[in-house]
Amino acid sequence: MKYIYYIYQLLVAVPVIIVATILTTLVITIGCTLGNGHFWGYYPGHVWGWIITRIFLLPVKVEGKENLEKGHSYVFVANHQGAFDIFLIYGFLCRNFKWMMKWQLKKIPFVGYACKKSHQIFVDKRGPSKVKETYDTARKTLSSGMSVVVFPEGSRSFTGHMGVFKKGAFMLADELQLPVVPITINGSFNIMPRTRDWHFANWHPLSLTIHQPIYPVDKGPRNIQAIMHQSYDSVMSSLVPEYQGYVENPDQ
Repeated sequence: MKYIYYIYQLLVAVPVIIVATILTTLVITIGCTLGNGHFWGYYPGHVWGWIITRIFLLPVKVEGKENLEKGHSYVFVANHQGAFDIFLIYGFLCRNFKWMMKWQLKKIPFVGYACKKSHQIFVDKRGPSKVKETYDTARKTLSSGMSVVVFPEGSRSFTGHMGVFKKGAFMLADELQLPVVPITINGSFNIMPRTRDWHFANWHPLSLTIHQPIYPVDKGPRNIQAIMHQSYDSVMSSLVPEYQGYVENPDQ
């Protein structure tokens, strides 16, 4: 069955991904140029993520949608197991949001330009002025009522286990007194671990667990630390036993 699945990917899934990605980036770019960037910056990507997950025949389980209030702004923080995290969150979180992503992703053909046009937030740490620009953009996005999705580990796991969380997302939430929503992703590492980029995907179920929002009880360093630790514990609590526990990632 494994090799039949590989042949299916080669003949069906990969061609569909290529076409869907090019079409999606074109729709986003044209739509955002015409106006209403919040709509065009999210819904084409939402459909794209759903299509890619389905074309790989991956079962998806989502829990905790009832924890979110309609029209509320959130800072979503998720563990980062692998490339399929993007498709899972885009396709199944069902919440309009902007990504906070590495500035290097701007260089990806089609995708980078579409992300720029749709005002995704590029995290740039190449000096104080770049860092300030990143936070100013994120602050403006959240102040307008939009939500953001952040991978606070900063990079994909090499092991499936979680690394440490960095403070940036929690500092933003603290400054604007917004709730943080932890998200646990399971299955993405089993499908395509970081060490097997550009290889065939393995078939494995995916799950997305949306935890209860963590509201600020104070403001300042103590609140940031408290929410960061609580978020980490929440994400960890729903990981499958195989990936429970902290393991240091080489590039953190």
